[in-house]
Amino acid sequence: MFKIALDAGHGMNTAGKRCLKSIDPNETREWWLNDRICDKIEQKLKAYSGYELLRVDDVTGKTDVALQTRCDKANNFGANIYLSIHHNAGINGGSGGGISGYVWSGATTKLVEYQKMFYNALIEKTGLKGNRSEPLQKYDFYVLKHTKMQALLFENAFMDSTKDTPIILTDDFADKAATAYVETLAKIGGLTKKPTEDKIAKLEKENADLKKEVENLKAKISAAQKALQ
Repeated sequence: MFKIALDAGHGMNTAGKRCLKSIDPNETREWWLNDRICDKIEQKLKAYSGYELLRVDDVTGKTDVALQTRCDKANNFGANIYLSIHHNAGINGGSGGGISGYVWSGATTKLVEYQKMFYNALIEKTGLKGNRSEPLQKYDFYVLKHTKMQALLFENAFMDSTKDTPIILTDDFADKAATAYVETLAKIGGLTKKPTEDKIAKLEKENADLKKEVENLKAKISAAQKALQ
């Protein structure tokens, strides 16, 4: 069973974690953006089997769960992968930005490959490639360093960028990003896609047709046996 620890970074009222007011008058909180993607990841994963998922943050956003607590939850869960969802800041109203991904400084070759897989999927789905000279980096964020499994942290573009902010506020962006995360998790974890309702209906019809053929064949055999008597 592939175990996933999913982390929506920060809390609803964590100081400073919000969109720049001059771009977004609502000053949308980072947690809300993070949580929306995580919620969509959870929902989209339901189309697969072969995994267990644990949210290590407070899904209500009321509490900014301590970083060590998040790590402890993931470690005790025995997660195979830790995925921390964030949105960035630091452009201060500029037009640059884009998605970036992090692993800790002691990352294995496999983890670096995972980092690339997630990033490439995100860029393919959302198109939000920025102007960062190094969008993929090694950095010792607490949750990357103190978890025992393969851990990644992604900044899903900038909350203070005139280019990124209008995009990341949309539900369409969150949906595409979640799809990228889920499809990559499925590849890494070897998850199996569940049959859709249409597929189930088709299989049921094929099964019914097969049963009918078997019954017809039995009737023919019975008739032939009687004719030989």
